Amino acid sequence: MEKNEVMIKLKTELKLKGSSGLTIRNYSWFVEKFLEKINKKIEDLNGDDAKAFLVEMLDEKSRSTVSLAASSLRFFYNLLGKTDIKINLPKKERKLPNILTKSEISKLIHSADNLKSKLIISMLYSSGMRVSEVVNLKRQDLDLENSEGTIKNGKGSKDRLFMINKDLCEGLTKYLEKYRENIYLFSKEKPLTTRNIQKIINKTSKKAGIKKRVTPHTLRHSFATHLLESGTDIRVIQVLLGHENLQTTQIYTHVSRETIKNVKNPLNDIVMGI
Repeated sequence: MEKNEVMIKLKTELKLKGSSGLTIRNYSWFVEKFLEKINKKIEDLNGDDAKAFLVEMLDEKSRSTVSLAASSLRFFYNLLGKTDIKINLPKKERKLPNILTKSEISKLIHSADNLKSKLIISMLYSSGMRVSEVVNLKRQDLDLENSEGTIKNGKGSKDRLFMINKDLCEGLTKYLEKYRENIYLFSKEKPLTTRNIQKIINKTSKKAGIKKRVTPHTLRHSFATHLLESGTDIRVIQVLLGHENLQTTQIYTHVSRETIKNVKNPLNDIVMGI
């Protein structure tokens, strides 16, 4: 099988599986780099080739990147019928997600250059959506009268509801009255690129004087953590985030500073006599 033929087959199988456009691009990129690096006939590929490629990546890339590459190669090898070859995923680093305080969220929103940027930042934070989900939102996906919306074909090709804050509803109503020709919520005919949103947030966070690294996913992490701190059941947060596995959501139980600060220290009940 030739390289071009196998790449077409890879993308076709990923589409049939219901993978997102981002997953298809990532898997295709890693497989192409692997084939270029190994430079062997596809039928001659073996497990050692995959291991050599991944080990070399470990010296330069994060474990999460290597883990994505390993998943890509595992899917690729299975596609070739080489199911006997085991490609183990490296253990992910247990880094706690970066979280903004509510004060920092407020600074970020009020530092936006224009209404559109302000609404994008507010939407990311108030809904906990992935940036890929926000750029693909269409105006018809919103029900502003009932302060809610629907994410269509989210991760795993699933639909889910999200809530919209009252003030945000008012802002979106004004915005959509001005941009009546928009098919997508924040663009006319084609979705904005996720890179475009990342640039907006990066620029706005610097203007707001926030020293932390802020990305669209930071707002998603902050949304989940703040809900947990306010007493929202973690299973409700799981549904709002669109997590298939509760374990993915449970990382937020480890980052809630307010929850930790409100714990009564057991030493309070002991007279130390110092």
